This record gives sequence, structure tokens and C-alpha cells, in this order.
Amino acid sequence: MTGYGGSFFFTVNLAERRRSLLTDHVDVLRAAFRETRQRHPFTMDAVVVLPDHLHAVWTLPEGDADFATRWRLIKSAFSRGVARGERISSSRAAKGERGIWQRRYWEHTIRDEDDFVRHVDYVHINPVKHGLVPRVRDWALSSFHHHVKLGNYPVDWAGDHSEDTHEYGERRRDK
Repeated sequence: MTGYGGSFFFTVNLAERRRSLLTDHVDVLRAAFRETRQRHPFTMDAVVVLPDHLHAVWTLPEGDADFATRWRLIKSAFSRGVARGERISSSRAAKGERGIWQRRYWEHTIRDEDDFVRHVDYVHINPVKHGLVPRVRDWALSSFHHHVKLGNYPVDWAGDHSEDTHEYGERRRDK
């Protein structure tokens, strides 16, 4: 974790949680992130894209805590790249808004290195938690694979969904 600019954990949801727009249009989502990062840099420490929501841990540059602008740009770029067809409430229609994203998102300021590690782990375990795959490594739309290459995780981290262990979802630490 770097100094304050700060690191933050986010959960961002689609308005209609039964849709799979994020995985169906992951290339549009990637382009939205790329475009936003060019104009407003940040480090993507961890990310997982699920069908109807995503989790991310970002570190912003020193002296910059404006994640709200970044999320607004990402959401609007993604929305422009996806065909219309979602249900739009009357309040959104009156404001000329699309109905793709929930207006708000969850944000948590990372407090220290342990908090950072816990949130990065949470990001990576999420597809297993939601029953989408039996093992973390089986979900392609995750920064887990990059972290394995960096040596931050073993490829079999968190084991198999059917395993019953109290360490489930936690990094194994040498004793």
C-alpha cells in the first residue's frame, strides 16, 4: 500500500442485479477503465468482474482522493458502449439517465496493510463466494491471475469450494 492519496475498496452494482451486463460486455468495461485511467490515473491493485457487480481496490496518486469522478467516468463510458434496453425508472428518465448502474456504490478507505490484504483477498474470493466457480483460479475476470504471476498467491489459493476449512478465503501464512 502506498501513502495517502489513499487506497480504497469498492463494490459497484448494476441496477438490475439479475442481469449479466458486466461479463457480457467486459471489453466495453475494460475500455471504460482504460479511458478513465488515462485521464485520471490510479493503480488497480485488485479487481474482479462478476455478471452484476464488481469489486476493486485502487490506490490513488498522492494528494488525490477523487474516486467519485473516476467512477462517474467509468460508469458513463460503459453505459455509452452498451445498447439500450434496460428498464428506466421515471425519476431516471426525467434526468436523462440510463438504468444500468445503481446510483451509489460502496467505498471503504483502507486503513493499513492488514486491511489492504483482507480486501484484496475478498475481491479474489468473491466468485467462489457467489457460487460461480469452485476455485478462485477458475474465474477469468479477476486480477487473481496477475497476483499469482507476481508471487502474491499460490495458484491453488483458497482451495476448492467443497473443502471445509476455517482458513477458507484467507492467505496461508508460514508459521
